[in-house]
Amino acid sequence: MTLDCNSLPDEAFRTLFREWVLENCPMELRYLRKQRPVYEEVKVWYQALAKKGWLSPVWPREYGGMGLSPAKHMIYVEEWGRLGCPRIPDHGIGLTGPLLIHHGSEAQKAEFLPKILSGEHIWCQGYSEPNAGSDLASLRTTAVLDGEHFIVNGQKIWTTLAHCANWIFVLVRTDKEAKPQRGISVLLVEMSTPGVDVRTIENLRGEADFCEVFFENVRVPVHNLVGDLNNGWTLAKSVLGHERIFLGSPTRAEYALDRLDRLAADRGAFEDPAFLSRYAKLRLDLYDLGSSYERYAKVLRSGGELGADVSVLKVFATELYQRITEEMLNLAQEEARYNDDLLIEGGQIDAMNLFLDARAPAIFGGSNEIQRNILAKAVLHLPG
Repeated sequence: MTLDCNSLPDEAFRTLFREWVLENCPMELRYLRKQRPVYEEVKVWYQALAKKGWLSPVWPREYGGMGLSPAKHMIYVEEWGRLGCPRIPDHGIGLTGPLLIHHGSEAQKAEFLPKILSGEHIWCQGYSEPNAGSDLASLRTTAVLDGEHFIVNGQKIWTTLAHCANWIFVLVRTDKEAKPQRGISVLLVEMSTPGVDVRTIENLRGEADFCEVFFENVRVPVHNLVGDLNNGWTLAKSVLGHERIFLGSPTRAEYALDRLDRLAADRGAFEDPAFLSRYAKLRLDLYDLGSSYERYAKVLRSGGELGADVSVLKVFATELYQRITEEMLNLAQEEARYNDDLLIEGGQIDAMNLFLDARAPAIFGGSNEIQRNILAKAVLHLPG
């Protein structure tokens, strides 16, 4: 019987989780340079979590999850980041699983949930399209009913790790005449289905995290429709409910500032008053970010719902991460051209790797420009 972690005091759970991670997460997988490893690279860690019953923190216990309360889930996420645990292929855990638990049929739950937990099914997310990224409701991939199948045609882009996945959940347009948000449905598509074509997109670091996915007359069984026809927009939003607070976590910035500390000490930068002034602002901003994050975290811990103002957290966190990594390159000077680690006394610093990594978070999960529009309209009530 899996331990009911909600029965523990918060700090007892934090200690329990931290000690288990230190014992079971291989050291060579912690603080990976690669931010999105594929399943085979982190299989040992994925299976260790699955065996412990700690792979799916917010799934109900009856489906094999931990059933963590919001307070315990926040601790889980915080310690995961602080301990440098590698990110696992988590679209199945974080998106497909909750989607099916709340909106799927009993047959879909029985078919798909156990295979997510076992690692047999690795999922990716088919949302964004060319010209339909932040404005997702304008998507044009179509699904036309043909007897017992939908016929899917169209393209998705920026599909994370699609080349390593064997299933994708896709937003498709099933009613061209309805208003944009009202004519969308969610389909579960096996990647090996004839007509599915995946092409990788190399990022700034030379890694193929993202892909284009093309659908040409792909036949998808009707029983792979999730929820009601044409109600996919509501489902799509429901699985992204708390994404912005986790994208606003201070852990990335904390890690980067620690590396800046070490690099600055090695280069003697703390003797420079100009650097000290810039460094002080970064550290104070990190304190402010931590305080802001905690304020929103308290809302979740108490079972409350986050408002549109949480968008400020994502903007603040991602842009602070960028500013810290830019300061690292200022210190590295001509050495900054190297993708390899910079040698310092007692270790290495992955300056350029962090700088390149910091470019993406301001774009994914809803670009910071979109977050500012949300704040302008929903919080400040500015005219459109």
